[in-house]
Amino acid sequence: MPQAYAAAQAAPRPRPPEAHPIPTAAEKRAALKGQAMKLAQHCAKYRGADNRKAVVQLVTTIVPFVAIVTAMFLTVQEHYWATLLLAIPGGLLVVRFFIIQHDCGHGSFMSTSAANTWIGRAMSLLTVTPYGLWRREHAQHHATSGHLEKRGVGDIDTLTVEEWKALTPLGKARYRLYRNPIFLFGIGVPFYFMIIQRFPWFHPYPARETWKSVMGLNAGLVLFYGAIGAFTGYSNLFFVVWPLLHVASAVGGWLFFIQHQFEETVWEGSEDWTFQVAALFGSSYYALHPVLNWFTGSIGLHHIHHLNSMIPNYRLKECLEASPELRTMNRITLWDSFGCARLKLWDAEQRRLVTFAEAAA
Repeated sequence: MPQAYAAAQAAPRPRPPEAHPIPTAAEKRAALKGQAMKLAQHCAKYRGADNRKAVVQLVTTIVPFVAIVTAMFLTVQEHYWATLLLAIPGGLLVVRFFIIQHDCGHGSFMSTSAANTWIGRAMSLLTVTPYGLWRREHAQHHATSGHLEKRGVGDIDTLTVEEWKALTPLGKARYRLYRNPIFLFGIGVPFYFMIIQRFPWFHPYPARETWKSVMGLNAGLVLFYGAIGAFTGYSNLFFVVWPLLHVASAVGGWLFFIQHQFEETVWEGSEDWTFQVAALFGSSYYALHPVLNWFTGSIGLHHIHHLNSMIPNYRLKECLEASPELRTMNRITLWDSFGCARLKLWDAEQRRLVTFAEAAA
């Protein structure tokens, strides 16, 4: 035994395999871009409108909406608690109208630009969102999403840790209030949709460029709701329309928030930013219950939408189911999403969103 042990000790030992070299940051970005380009090719198969599906979606949204609004008017004077309860599914249907308007803005809902324009403008009477202005802002959002130097158009404002630390105490208090979910979704987003959008100012473009879209919709709202109010009574009209829009804007604001505000999202500076990587890895897959997915027009499949905005909402699920990779990427459940409300700042060193407490530590 000792001789065998000595012989084994004297025998040449196999050399350990050489460690794999750690990829550089540039190599990692190149790999991510390659993955995004491959998935972009997959998504391109599902672009293009299907007019039959578009019309079906319009009918299946308008019919229940009219039924719910009728019930709201019937209960508004004597059973207002029922009116408010009905405003929840009614507001969710307004979100669905907004997704239709959204697809029209991308030119993907119907097969012709004229049909998209007129349907989009018609939807704006229900979403109270100027079609032309919103289409322009949203296109800029898609073109700059995840770009640190081009924040501020169509985004929930997000500061970096360094920017946060440089703020005055008053500036920090303002940002804390702005990012408070109760204020942001209960007051801020509804105020923006119902009030701010009534004025040509407060937008990232000169007022003379937004005037036509904003004031054109305002005129349409006066005529549309003026006619309804003349029949139903303007007080009844207010107490029906206000909760509908409040629910819709709060839910829509939350959807937009969670689509880009998750821990492992992507933000890059000018030197490193690429459209494909920001679109795919900076947008979430919000895996909702089929009922909620129906109300929200599958917009939770946001990584697909940003990778190819010409896919209409009614084809997003088809695209997702054909790709195992897309089904697992950036996946956030409804329960997971509530934790994302705690994330406030972008940490460039850790390359993730962090809480105020984590930034302080």
